[in-house]
Amino acid sequence: MRPTALVPAVCCTAALILAFLCLFAGHKQGFMEDYSLITLNTSLIGQNLLTPSSSDSDSTLSNLLNLIPDSIANPITNEINDEIDKIAAKLGIEDFYSAHMLNYCFGQYTPNEKPNATLKVEDIHKNVTGCAKSRAMYKFDPTRIVEDALNKSTGIDVTLQDLEWPQELQDGIQALNALMVAMFVLYVVAICLIFVALLAAIFAVVTSGRLSACLNFLIATLAFLAIGLASALVTAVVVKGTNIINKYGNDIGVAARRGGKFMALTWAATALMLIVLLVWVVELFMGRKHSKRQTYAKNG
Repeated sequence: MRPTALVPAVCCTAALILAFLCLFAGHKQGFMEDYSLITLNTSLIGQNLLTPSSSDSDSTLSNLLNLIPDSIANPITNEINDEIDKIAAKLGIEDFYSAHMLNYCFGQYTPNEKPNATLKVEDIHKNVTGCAKSRAMYKFDPTRIVEDALNKSTGIDVTLQDLEWPQELQDGIQALNALMVAMFVLYVVAICLIFVALLAAIFAVVTSGRLSACLNFLIATLAFLAIGLASALVTAVVVKGTNIINKYGNDIGVAARRGGKFMALTWAATALMLIVLLVWVVELFMGRKHSKRQTYAKNG
């Protein structure tokens, strides 16, 4: 009998639940949509091209607005941007697209997509209007998503090159998508190993001996490495992806925000498996000391 094995069993149970939530968060509308990997804000597409103060824009309209005093140009720009919002909505482009492990969701910002004198940032909320069909090892490709929306609504073949979508942005997205498969595989492997670690810990509750502790230590090590690698990889992908989108998407009014809640979820599961691993290290150490005491007692 090893009552201390209850601690790893409880931690494995919690880690298993968190790992499952990481994998299935947002897989359908209304289920943990806030726990996204990356949220792509497309509500301001095209507006940056019309900023009067922009000195590096090649837009003829921007150059004309630069010649007009701010007191006149700003109201004109605001009016044009409002019309762009209406056009984008009519073309089927959503305000945001949030990427999850199995799919992506989309919708509108309410009551407005950007703050103003009477609307604070914290008062703006996401209204999810739909989600793509869930599938294993899918790739989040905002270029294709927006192109499909344009083609569906206009009925003509529209490419984002027509909207001056930066090639560097597309190259970065394709490179990061290559890692989506590895992320999915690592989470599946981690879930399987955590489940095995849970079964081993339950078995260790009713047994004793160093062999049981060694077996649990090995399984816990593998499970910790799997969920740790998954968490590290998804963090690198999210941080790098957000930086790339914000760097190259700014000129066309596209921005990205990393999923802080998802990061908290996956690293919490990693921390729990670290606790499990440390408990079995202590069990091995204590079991070794106990074996030595018994040997000394016999020889004495």
